[in-house]
Amino acid sequence: MKVDENKSVHATFTNRRIDCPIVTINGTQLPVQTEVKYLGLLLDQKLTWRPHITAKKTQINHKLRQMHWLIGRKSKLMTENKLLLYKVILKPIWTYGVQIWSCFKPSNTQIIKRIQSKILRMVFNAPRYVSNKTPHESSGIPFGEG
Repeated sequence: MKVDENKSVHATFTNRRIDCPIVTINGTQLPVQTEVKYLGLLLDQKLTWRPHITAKKTQINHKLRQMHWLIGRKSKLMTENKLLLYKVILKPIWTYGVQIWSCFKPSNTQIIKRIQSKILRMVFNAPRYVSNKTPHESSGIPFGEG
């Protein structure tokens, strides 16, 4: 296996404040980074997953703005079709890497749960006074889960 030193970075995952030794490949010093992207997951130095959650939130909001005309309140699509669009296009954005969610702090998973509730409220055209649980129950999606 050939390693490209121009595409490689050095990241140390620890909670301690220590200076790690310089890492070189073929005489080239690797740059030190506190956040790295690996297989679509953003890993930070302390493995808090906060940068990953923030990136996914941004990605979902961007996609939601693009699709607002399809699943927004003024859309003429039937609710079943809006729900299908959510499940096929938006849900995979945040479910990629869901296996590591057991490591997330509850405050990080709450961010994803709020986005999910926001989208389901749009899908069902739920007014503000309707509980977040109602769209979840209507869709068959457990509250706070995928």
